[in-house]
Amino acid sequence: MLRGIVFFTDSYAREEVTVFDTTLRDGEQTPGIAFTFEQKLEIARQLSEIGVHAIEAGFPASSKAEKETVAAIKKLGLDSVICGLARSTKGDVDTCLDCNVDMVHVFIPTSDIQRENTINKSRKEVLEITADIIGHIRKHSDLCMFSAMDATRTDWDYLIEVFQTAAGAGATIINVPDTVGVISPSAMKTLITRINKEVRCPIDVHCHNDFGLAVANTIAAVEAGASQVQVTVNGLGERAGNADLAQTVMIMESMYRIKTGIEKTRLVETSRLVSRFSGIGIPPIQPVVGENVFSHESGIHSQGVLRNSATFEPGIMTPEMVGHRRRLTLGKHVGRHAVRQMLTDVRIDPTDPQLDAIIEKVKAIASRGKRVTDADLYEIAETVMGIELNNKALDLQDIAIMTGNHMIPTASVKAMVNGKEHVFSAVGNGPVDAALNAILGISPSRLQLREFNIEAISGGSDAMCHVTIAVEDEHGRIFDASGSGDDIVLSSVEALVNAVNLINRA
Repeated sequence: MLRGIVFFTDSYAREEVTVFDTTLRDGEQTPGIAFTFEQKLEIARQLSEIGVHAIEAGFPASSKAEKETVAAIKKLGLDSVICGLARSTKGDVDTCLDCNVDMVHVFIPTSDIQRENTINKSRKEVLEITADIIGHIRKHSDLCMFSAMDATRTDWDYLIEVFQTAAGAGATIINVPDTVGVISPSAMKTLITRINKEVRCPIDVHCHNDFGLAVANTIAAVEAGASQVQVTVNGLGERAGNADLAQTVMIMESMYRIKTGIEKTRLVETSRLVSRFSGIGIPPIQPVVGENVFSHESGIHSQGVLRNSATFEPGIMTPEMVGHRRRLTLGKHVGRHAVRQMLTDVRIDPTDPQLDAIIEKVKAIASRGKRVTDADLYEIAETVMGIELNNKALDLQDIAIMTGNHMIPTASVKAMVNGKEHVFSAVGNGPVDAALNAILGISPSRLQLREFNIEAISGGSDAMCHVTIAVEDEHGRIFDASGSGDDIVLSSVEALVNAVNLINRA
């Protein structure tokens, strides 16, 4: 029986792998996503700050706006290599060069099905085009990446010939794309091993996630000798997306001991930034960055984690490593140790019989399918213990909201904050956003809204709704609270006010 932590070691595994991020290009191929100019620049800055080696800023020939964006990113003077994507035409390449990019990434379809149905070229013509376009690039640029599009469905003997042609023409790195995400990790390892033996050029891989294998295939390629990986933040990309940045980096760093140069403590921060800009939420069960990754409910789990975090967390990846926080959560499997700790954190000290009664009520609520928030726990404790904690840091007195199709939604609030009256106004994308911004603006603590969920609990346009939110304070602590009613705005405000008071109680 194997005991302890077993790390993978292999003679093919590399000590260092560079990270090539394609979020700015592949992210916008995700249905429904269109980053603004300012958002693209902010994402590029973030990627460079966390240590991404190369950033594919876009496809300059696709539009005037895209060309302007790529040129603007290059002008930021980032530490990352800035790359522009181009088809195998001199027009596309010259457009990239006009943006003064550091690297031109040129691609051409090589599988029979794509070659015949997209560019209508013979195998021989593809070889000739490859040599010619790379030669053109190298006259003007020191760095050239060449991609054999749909490489994993290309006849492997022919694929080797294409890559040898590219390397001979001056490509500084070759990319092996699993364009439709159909290769298996074992086959990927076999393919990269062969390319590594027969082609004298560094290897990069670009894996799609159609079968959920993008990260696994990327890691398999590294095992076989790939020296660079292409990833996107949150796995964004066309169809099912691409290999995820956080997952790929943490597997290499923690399990393989391969250096990536990425500042791992900013992975959660980066994920949340792109989630906010893309409008696509991070699933709670998303590996590495999801809210549930370091959350514990079960009694035996929470007891073990409180005593030694390595009991139910991989010791090779802690929440602190990736910029996350550990959380104890409430549910029908919650145990005494977790509830006791959560109450102790807010200076509530029940007797053993009182604790049993509190846990019984928590489990009863959770068994009915309702989420039990921190606020629910404290209210239950107060009821069972016969106490009342009248230490509201924020007591809302009045709120007024103006909205319409020809005006910016605006909310004004009046509240007693630590016993003193304050008035504050804020705008937002809608009445709910404006109201929450106003509450956050008047809050006695600096908070960030981490989660917002709303569900109807009755039918019709006058339906009762239940709003659940999670907020994080400046110390990284996360608290959740809820509010209910027949007004979405007021229910949202109630939930946030409850959360503010929770944090200031702790």
